[in-house]
Amino acid sequence: MEFELQYIGKKIVENQLKLAQNLGSIQDSEYRERLRSSNASEEQLIDWRSMLISYLGESLYGNKQEIEKKVKDWAMMIGEYSIRNHVRLVDTLRALTYYRSVIWDAFTEELEKRQFAAITMLDVSKKIDPLLDSITETFGDEFEKHNKNLMNIAYSALEELSVPIVPVYENTAIVPVIGEIDPDRAKLIMDITLRESTKLNLKVLIIDLSGVPMIDETATHKIGEIINALKLTGVEAILTGIRPRIAQTIIRLGLDFQSFNIRGSLRQILNELQAR
Repeated sequence: MEFELQYIGKKIVENQLKLAQNLGSIQDSEYRERLRSSNASEEQLIDWRSMLISYLGESLYGNKQEIEKKVKDWAMMIGEYSIRNHVRLVDTLRALTYYRSVIWDAFTEELEKRQFAAITMLDVSKKIDPLLDSITETFGDEFEKHNKNLMNIAYSALEELSVPIVPVYENTAIVPVIGEIDPDRAKLIMDITLRESTKLNLKVLIIDLSGVPMIDETATHKIGEIINALKLTGVEAILTGIRPRIAQTIIRLGLDFQSFNIRGSLRQILNELQAR
């Protein structure tokens, strides 16, 4: 049995280039067209295919752990290449089916001539199929990581848009806060206000809370942290837009807003700033 597996494996390795070339010829036209739109040359594609075919052959007689690492590295390389060149996951996975086909088609006649036992072919399949399955898993992981990264970038951009800094006068801007203020949102507001205050050389930043539906003790402390952080950078923070319902909640909870610079309306603040 070991001799038969070694014979088959070495035949695959010896014919890796020919098999890689044959693999390209059995691919459907749509898939070949998509590959042409990528940056890889035909020589590069054949080299990559030949590399994997060689690993599959070595798996029949070589060290299992070493082959698994080689296949893993190959899958990560091809997965990253596919992502960079906008090759679809479905196309990347479809390519794996061609490897099975080209290997079996090339050796069917020879294996029949040598009258290998059916159990030998089963053992070949048991060694090669898990490697191809592991490649499928790695491709899926690479594409999933990429998609999550894109989602995080999009989410971060959306979060940034939710905290706009609007200049109104020289060295003065407004930040309209809309929605609830949880710890993550408070950190985002602090990061953006500190960054933009420095960038715009602000002296006064008006924090408009008219779009905040409710405020609790945690949110109050977070607002205080934002105001104190701005103060340390030389920016005067003024609160406005506190709804009556929020004011009642603040009083009921016994929260301390006395140290905050508060105005009743945005118009009141702007009039005061104009008069300075």
